[in-house]
Amino acid sequence: MRLVRDWRAVAPEESGATIALGNFDGVHLGHAALIHAAHAARPELKLAVLTFEPHPREVFRPDDPPFRLTLSAERADALADLGVALLYELDFDRAFSEMPAEAFVAEVLHAGLGARHLCCGPDFAFGHRRGGDVAFLASRAEALGIGLTVMPPVADAAGPLSSSRIRRALRDGYPERAAALLGRAWTIRGTVGSGQRLGRKLGFPTANLALGRHLEPARGVYAVTARLADGTLQRGVANLGRRPTVSEGSEIRLEVHLFDWQGDLYGTELTVALHAFLRAERKFDGIEALRAQIAADSDAARAVLDQVAGSAETSRP
Repeated sequence: MRLVRDWRAVAPEESGATIALGNFDGVHLGHAALIHAAHAARPELKLAVLTFEPHPREVFRPDDPPFRLTLSAERADALADLGVALLYELDFDRAFSEMPAEAFVAEVLHAGLGARHLCCGPDFAFGHRRGGDVAFLASRAEALGIGLTVMPPVADAAGPLSSSRIRRALRDGYPERAAALLGRAWTIRGTVGSGQRLGRKLGFPTANLALGRHLEPARGVYAVTARLADGTLQRGVANLGRRPTVSEGSEIRLEVHLFDWQGDLYGTELTVALHAFLRAERKFDGIEALRAQIAADSDAARAVLDQVAGSAETSRP
């Protein structure tokens, strides 16, 4: 997949695509359906996605708590897995937000990217103060000879699939519900940092990740799998929170203990998938009580992950 960030400098081989439009935070099953619809509309064209970085909400509401389901690299990988050949990840700032809707269609989509066909949901809005809606897009696209597919929302019994529903499920401690909407387990990706090495002293060494701009899910202990920088997958247990038994700090961290694995992960990239919430974070009466609880949490995580692996195996055709 080719990544394009400047709509003013698009190479010929990066132009003339069918483009799915949106923020694509999470790249959930609704997003996947939109991308499939874009491809089906013009299968002979290159398949592209147009999105923005940072997310517009991060520009307009910078003091909000982090809310992202997928950061740029994670989102790009998920889109590539769906067959996207071109990712137009346009820089979003205050100046870009002031571009009128007409200019966005004529200058960015038509002249800049050479769009041949567009695909979006019925609520897609764009341009200064969200001045362009789907009706406006349809009118201008037709005048410029660009096709348009407007896809209705993908829904289940609980309503339309959305990034907001996934965020709510994670904050409430239901990563399996989030996974059902994503089509895969939700992950946190980051660089392993140094810690106090207390886990090693307890017999449960951990790899520590800062959440950064990721959404903060429910604090507590999770059954997880982790993909290492070399692509190998390891099972483990993780605590997400402030470690109230041993620390009074305010930083939220994900501390991952990998089962039956030894090595140095400092400075490497780790992608951690949350499969099940085991218990809420709490303070224990001393180190020995904490050690016993980590052992119990590890046993519980192994049992859950055995079930996850069994379910995946029986679901294969």
